[in-house]
Amino acid sequence: MTDFDTVSSRTVYSGHVVTLRVDDVRMPGGEVKAREVVQQPGAVGVVALDEAGQVVLIRQYRHPVREWLVELPAGLLDVPGEKAYRTAARELAEETGLTAGRWDVLVDVRNSPGLSTEAVRVFLARDLAPVPDADRHVGTDEETDLGVHRVPLDEAVAGVFSGEVQNALAVSGLLAAAYARDRDWAPLRPADAPWPARPEH
Repeated sequence: MTDFDTVSSRTVYSGHVVTLRVDDVRMPGGEVKAREVVQQPGAVGVVALDEAGQVVLIRQYRHPVREWLVELPAGLLDVPGEKAYRTAARELAEETGLTAGRWDVLVDVRNSPGLSTEAVRVFLARDLAPVPDADRHVGTDEETDLGVHRVPLDEAVAGVFSGEVQNALAVSGLLAAAYARDRDWAPLRPADAPWPARPEH
């Protein structure tokens, strides 16, 4: 018998983005306990860095916390079979009107592994260029007014420590970008680096 075997599992809610299941899990001592699991398709985030060393940030309304948050361009991995860096490129174009000529992996994050299957990969995008006007995406709902702006990377990192930047993807991505920059980008991984943690569809 292996510790933490799942004895049974049942879905109690299935929504547009998340599914809630309850697993009955055998503990090391043999007792079986219920564990709630939020299944989520995973996501990508983008630290888009221009030639002047400025990072592209957005301000987006998040209903669960009822606040406008400073964030990175980001989105769900909701297209089956799509490579993560392709999703990141699509989200960057849709949310900021930018394309990137170079993509690298900055950091992989599990936001809440005690509760959720969510895994997030944050990319570094460089060699930025504008999307042609005719091809620009028109946002809806929370994306209608994203408040796109650029700030120096060090200023954005300072915002992490001041508490202005609280979004987990932004915090991890900005700190990772500053760390990698200060090491001449040596820690970066290729855009298509293996990602075993990516949730299955």
